[in-house]
Amino acid sequence: MIRHSELVTGEKIYLRPLNGEDAELYYHMFYGTEVRRLTGTKKHITKEQIGNYIARKSGDDSTVLLLIALRETDEVIGDIAIQDIDPDNRSANLRIAIGEERHQGQGYGREALLLMLDYGFGILNLHRIELEVYSYNARAAHVYEAIGFVREGVRRQTLYYNHEYHDVIMMGMLDSEYRARYVK
Repeated sequence: MIRHSELVTGEKIYLRPLNGEDAELYYHMFYGTEVRRLTGTKKHITKEQIGNYIARKSGDDSTVLLLIALRETDEVIGDIAIQDIDPDNRSANLRIAIGEERHQGQGYGREALLLMLDYGFGILNLHRIELEVYSYNARAAHVYEAIGFVREGVRRQTLYYNHEYHDVIMMGMLDSEYRARYVK
């Protein structure tokens, strides 16, 4: 588990753990209509519930939850998590969200994903990392595939959002695929 003093640093961004003071920021960052749509979030959550969520995740060994911040300004722009870590099978799920549209399409998500994959395969010794993306989020699916995730299947009409059903695309990456592509 990453401790509060440790950071995962890239060229344009760094990843840092959440703390109790981040509840307000987290609440506002992920309450926008577009972020809620892209993540399939339906439930309305209070700041107190977010504070409780942060507290629970900090003691959860099956999750590494980090905020994505810009190196130049320290502005927090999103979050990323390796979750549902299964140590017996060395597998986990990955999720990411960039809060505001002005930060999307800038390469920040790609960099955060690569940092987290390096952490998952290189530090946590995972064998498999999977993720899910809604069929209407073509931009995210494109980024995942460009990074090296493989489409493994589709769960049809899984999400009901905005008066219609949407498919979920399942993708995965194995440690050998990651190492062949990124570890020289």
